[in-house]
Amino acid sequence: MPNPVRWRSVAGRQALHAALRRFFASQGYLEVETPLLVPVPGMEPHINAFEAPFIPETDVGKPRSLYLHSSPEYAMKRLLADGAGPIFQLCKVFRNGEVSRTHNPEFTMLEFYRPNADYHAIMRDTEEALAEAGRSATGGEPGADPAFFTRLPYERVTVRDAVLRATGVDLRACPDGPSLKRATEAIGVRTWDATSFDDVFFHLFLQKVEPGLGHERPTFLIEYPASMASLSRLKPGDSTVAERVELYVKGLELANGFSELTDAAEQRARLLEEQALRKSLNRPVYPLDERFLEAVGRMPPSAGIAVGLDRILMLLMGVSSITDVLLFPAHEFV
Repeated sequence: MPNPVRWRSVAGRQALHAALRRFFASQGYLEVETPLLVPVPGMEPHINAFEAPFIPETDVGKPRSLYLHSSPEYAMKRLLADGAGPIFQLCKVFRNGEVSRTHNPEFTMLEFYRPNADYHAIMRDTEEALAEAGRSATGGEPGADPAFFTRLPYERVTVRDAVLRATGVDLRACPDGPSLKRATEAIGVRTWDATSFDDVFFHLFLQKVEPGLGHERPTFLIEYPASMASLSRLKPGDSTVAERVELYVKGLELANGFSELTDAAEQRARLLEEQALRKSLNRPVYPLDERFLEAVGRMPPSAGIAVGLDRILMLLMGVSSITDVLLFPAHEFV
């Protein structure tokens, strides 16, 4: 059963959620709740959804597969398209197979969106929300430093500059897989059989760049290469990078956000590419969410971000494993 550290994390989680709700209410955000069970999951190439068969016991509906969502993003963007205004959600999300020191297949996410804003605005909201959480933190273990999140403003560094200062490799001088592979292996980073720009980049990033991020204060890593745009728009005036942002503290990724893509045709093309990639990786290939795609074209210019709250709580509590902030971690059934 839960040990004393886990019980202290219960109070810490309560304080964290209360601080976040207090902050977002003060900023005019509306808290929403969207379904955990969805007909179409996200298409991220390296995330597998939990499948749940729907078996009707009435004359409504027909048997089909449903999925536990890996993010409330699709549903929340449909609300944005219908004029919801600034919205946030604290919810459980599910990612099949993810069990490690910092992963649990069921975890808690904060996701929020601000219309008529870009990634700069969403970074400001994120750092102010987490500073409020740091000021409200309780019950930490020895070595906990909740004041770390109050060190405003957080650092902002582009992906290009972060790679350059950690490795000396200039991504602008290595625009494709072969050139980046040569530069990466020249500094002693093994890339094995990786050949594409993205695959080589992640070997370089995970081995040399990520571990050094966010040690003096939290760090926003911004402006990813365009090939890693995901659901973000490309930067106006520089289509080689996307307005995507990730937050790091002490080498640990905490959040992923965007200036949101609002071009439905481009969004469809990217999802089709991800379908093809999932197929090549022998992962389940999910259908396109047509309601989401229809909504993308009606969304106002917006920015949004998803924050892993269990990892935030780990840092606030001063513990090293996600199992220390969960009363019933997945290790009990895997």
